Amino acid sequence: MNTILSPLYIAVSWIIVQFHRLYSLVFDEDSGWAWGLSIVSLVIVIRIALIPLFVKQIKSTRNMQALQPQMKKIQERYKNDRQRQSEEMMKLYRETGTNPLASCLPILAQSPFFIALFQTLSHIANNQTVGVLNAEQVDSARSATIFGAPIATRFMDSASKVAELGASLGTVRTVTIIMIILMSASQFFTQRQLMTKNVNLDVKTPFMNQQKMLMYIFPLMFAVFGINFPVGVLIYWLTTNVWSMGQQMYVIARNPTPGSLAYKERQERLRKKGKLVEEQPVETDAKKAVEAARAARTQPKRQSKSRRQSGGGQQPQRPAQGSKPQGQQPKQQPKKSQSGKPNKPSANSKK
Repeated sequence: MNTILSPLYIAVSWIIVQFHRLYSLVFDEDSGWAWGLSIVSLVIVIRIALIPLFVKQIKSTRNMQALQPQMKKIQERYKNDRQRQSEEMMKLYRETGTNPLASCLPILAQSPFFIALFQTLSHIANNQTVGVLNAEQVDSARSATIFGAPIATRFMDSASKVAELGASLGTVRTVTIIMIILMSASQFFTQRQLMTKNVNLDVKTPFMNQQKMLMYIFPLMFAVFGINFPVGVLIYWLTTNVWSMGQQMYVIARNPTPGSLAYKERQERLRKKGKLVEEQPVETDAKKAVEAARAARTQPKRQSKSRRQSGGGQQPQRPAQGSKPQGQQPKQQPKKSQSGKPNKPSANSKK
């Protein structure tokens, strides 16, 4: 395992060392501020590199929300055929260009760096060199403290191990508990912000219920596993949560999901600034009237051929061309003789 992650150990330790040299110009090189800010800077570098994945995550989350009604129809239609249901789901994803795993990409991409930092701090706590850190730098980082707690100590460490680093167990546990609470609270607030402000409230889907569950599960997981994290790792996760919260606030404020509360607030802000073009009330009423008239208009039913021939429901026929109105008799034409010439009127007819 260490052999596989050796390149990551080198990368993580090299970034920390470079920032430590920079902060040592301002702070004492053995202080917790120099090493703690180096870990914070490591988070910033990683999160900047992951911005493209974050953009994909936002797009994927929106697409998943928009596809929930169609996915629900597929589930109901093929509820007894799991294979067909999966095929139709994959077809829907391909047609819409949606990747369900894209919402997990930032977390998955951070996992190797998280493991590398965790192992780096564990090596420092055991006074072992790792990556590009030499023995002198390991000793300096091992004795660095944040509010009295060495960055390599954990909540579950024994009193003797903490004493070796020149700290008290009570101080270490107090600092770790406070950091775990802040880390869980920031995670909860970030997820709650997503659920309350950037979700289309007009569409009730199972996706919303899943997000609500994650809003409570993730902070609980951080609280449970946080007691086994070194103080330096807690700094890492607290920093990345704060970064995620700020990044999400920026995206929601400027590009919210249509139909969400944040979208309505943005529309209101644009309306107050005069940047939102609205329809005039007269035009709006006219459009509504036209739409109502179209909805109320009914088309005549098409009759069958037998009904048309039988005269049932037959429309009144228009008079044929050249026919005279009723009440006027056509003039009599003189009868023609057998030769084809018109007969002359007889004397009786003249009389």
